Amino acid sequence: MAEKFIIEVEPAKPAKDGKPSVGPAYRSKFAKDGFPQPIEGLDSCWDIFRLSVEKYPNNRMLGHRKLVDGKPGKYVWKTYKEVYDIVIKVGNSIRNCGVEKGGKCGIFGANCAEWIISMEACNAHGLYCVPLYDTLGTGAVEFIISHAEVAIAFVEEKKVPELLKTFPNAAKYLKTVVSFGEVTPQQKDEIEKFGVSLYSWDEFLQVGSKNQYDLPLKEKNDICTIMYTSGTTGEPKGVMISNNSIVTLIAGVKRFLESVNEALTMNDVYLSYLPLAHIFDRAIEECFIRHGASIGFWRGDVKLLTEDLGELRPTVFCAVPRVLDRIYSGLQQKISSGGRLRSTLFNIAYARKLQYLKDGCKYHEASPISDKVVFSKVRDGLGGKVRLILSGAAPLSSHVEAFLRVVACAHVLQGYGLTETCAGTFVSLPNQFDMLGTVGPPVPNVDVCLVSVPEMEYDALSSTPRGEICVRGDTVFSGYYKREDLTKEVLIDGWFHTGDIGEWQPNGSLKIIDRMKNIFKLSQGEYVAVENLENVFGNNLVIDSVWVYGSSFESFLVAVVNPSKQQVEKWAKQNGLSGDFNSLCENSKVKEHILGEITKAGKEKKLKGFEFIKALHLDPVPFDMERDLLTPTFKKKRPQLLKYYKVNSL
Repeated sequence: MAEKFIIEVEPAKPAKDGKPSVGPAYRSKFAKDGFPQPIEGLDSCWDIFRLSVEKYPNNRMLGHRKLVDGKPGKYVWKTYKEVYDIVIKVGNSIRNCGVEKGGKCGIFGANCAEWIISMEACNAHGLYCVPLYDTLGTGAVEFIISHAEVAIAFVEEKKVPELLKTFPNAAKYLKTVVSFGEVTPQQKDEIEKFGVSLYSWDEFLQVGSKNQYDLPLKEKNDICTIMYTSGTTGEPKGVMISNNSIVTLIAGVKRFLESVNEALTMNDVYLSYLPLAHIFDRAIEECFIRHGASIGFWRGDVKLLTEDLGELRPTVFCAVPRVLDRIYSGLQQKISSGGRLRSTLFNIAYARKLQYLKDGCKYHEASPISDKVVFSKVRDGLGGKVRLILSGAAPLSSHVEAFLRVVACAHVLQGYGLTETCAGTFVSLPNQFDMLGTVGPPVPNVDVCLVSVPEMEYDALSSTPRGEICVRGDTVFSGYYKREDLTKEVLIDGWFHTGDIGEWQPNGSLKIIDRMKNIFKLSQGEYVAVENLENVFGNNLVIDSVWVYGSSFESFLVAVVNPSKQQVEKWAKQNGLSGDFNSLCENSKVKEHILGEITKAGKEKKLKGFEFIKALHLDPVPFDMERDLLTPTFKKKRPQLLKYYKVNSL
């Protein structure tokens, strides 16, 4: 029988008074004797940094690549003590501008040392750090500044013109703007018309130089950040996260990593490229800071990411599926273009190691010779030192996960969490191949239960328990800023209702199978859960991404597919079709082939007749943020997809 990685802490509850049934509450077996307690004296995000400065003053903390003769050179570093000294200056300058504890400070721009320094200055003085989305339009930035009443904003140099577009409305609250770099006299003139001060980074460091402000006392339950989630519909919601949520999360991550013999140390190195404006990256970087480890920043161009990886040589690599899909496609291309002998050798080594892993072999013992001879090039492509690859923010395709588990010479873990649960809530375990396609068991600082959803036929008490995932614990958020109504909808009796549908596996890991809101009725009255269908259809090499749509006026489903360029071109060649990728996507034979693949997948999964796709459109351009089809965490914006493709295809 499979080892079980969860323990029951509360019994199931049957349906009562119109309320649905609730499955048992579980927690990680790594927390069987209770949740790990945050370290004594570690009450706030400021303490995380302050204690590391005391313990590791000369460790490398923040690094970036310096340009040498116009070319990117090696990483240059600031130590923990050097960063601390700048943070104190920034904090004094903020206070000199009249912003006190509880004030709101916006940060707008790509990840860089100044981002972290500004964040730590907020932590020092008990300000609410309010990330302004780097990937959202001006409308959202203006909305967040006004909604959160942001008094001071730190901005990437090239984003200053974008911020200027939010005036005059933003000037009601925003009184000080600080560029991470330089500012022009014209920009100063333009912004000062609204009664707002604009400083370059170096100027701002001097603003408070004559004053030394005491750091206010910070409580565990104080809010340290308001993170606005873009949401797939409606206005952004401000998720209030307390100091306690972050220090609790760090204690849980520490317990988890120690329990699987992968503890972080001060020698770990992290590449910061996922947006710091999201909780996933923020939480990871706080964990690294807690251990006195090093954080190096990328150059901001996804095409140069592998080069930055090669130079920094990180030990932990966090990614969203979009990045791992790109790595997977690149590797597939290299294998197929490497000649018959090399690809045959690769395929033999791959199949052999995959079988060993399936048989329960530990990762590094599965095929050490293949790791050295065949797969080491993949490891070198990630810098040569990566030991953990963590995927989050959206589901990772099982075929991509399986491939990377074999070839990356590192543990590949899939996690799940929301801004509202302070990121990591579930994470799969190293050396557990049967957790493939799942997000693993809960992290050891939360309780989790499933609640039945009768209208979608999900039963939390059935032999295969399925239902809405609900989370309880100190990592859960403190509410939506100025939206008590929305808070009450999702926080019920201490449980946060995620809106995601999960299915418990026999080993205690969880599989995300659906989303409650992504359900609609067809004209014959049948309910369809599209997310589940997209997972079924999307698990195919020829499909990079798929959006399924139906309406109560129609009796069947349609879909838009982003096909895999490599697979389509390969199939076209085998079947004597010519033309570039764009024209192949218009070709009826290619459409028939992909529809056939989708139908085959549906039959394998025994889908009902009305769940099959009857018509599809192939878009050679992947769903993207530029066309407002995806959120910054690559979730599909369904209303926007409908609007766009109604005009452009369906």
